[in-house]
Amino acid sequence: MSHDCGHEVVHDLSNRPADKRAGFARWLAAKDCTDCWKATRDADTESKEQWLAAKRAEEQQAAAEWAKRFDMPPLEGPEKALDWGERSRHQLMTAAHTALVVEGTWDEADWAELEEKARAITRPGWWIDQRDAEGPDLLELLDAATEQDRGTENPFR
Repeated sequence: MSHDCGHEVVHDLSNRPADKRAGFARWLAAKDCTDCWKATRDADTESKEQWLAAKRAEEQQAAAEWAKRFDMPPLEGPEKALDWGERSRHQLMTAAHTALVVEGTWDEADWAELEEKARAITRPGWWIDQRDAEGPDLLELLDAATEQDRGTENPFR
């Protein structure tokens, strides 16, 4: 059978009911052969992986620049969680700033207080766990985290 990619492949259609073989053969002929399909799929996977790696690198650079600009302490914890934690912190903090200050009623003094609470949490896992939170919820999350910490050694450092 000649495939859409131009390759000739022999297919055993004996396991198909007789009345469905012709339709299946037409369908196969309109497709790339298995080898070409796999090569295309693998190329797509590779390009997606490259795109994702480039996107993560761009996000990581933005998070690092933001942390430096706003004097955020480095996160402390397992090496494999640091980058993800930094990106999560950056994304949540910028979402909160947009919702509370830019679009909301907070002034810079209110925001400075929230930033101080955020600086106290240096465990990447906490930021990763909050990654799906809405920006306006950040104050409540930070309050809960710092309240939980009172009277004990800081588990967020």
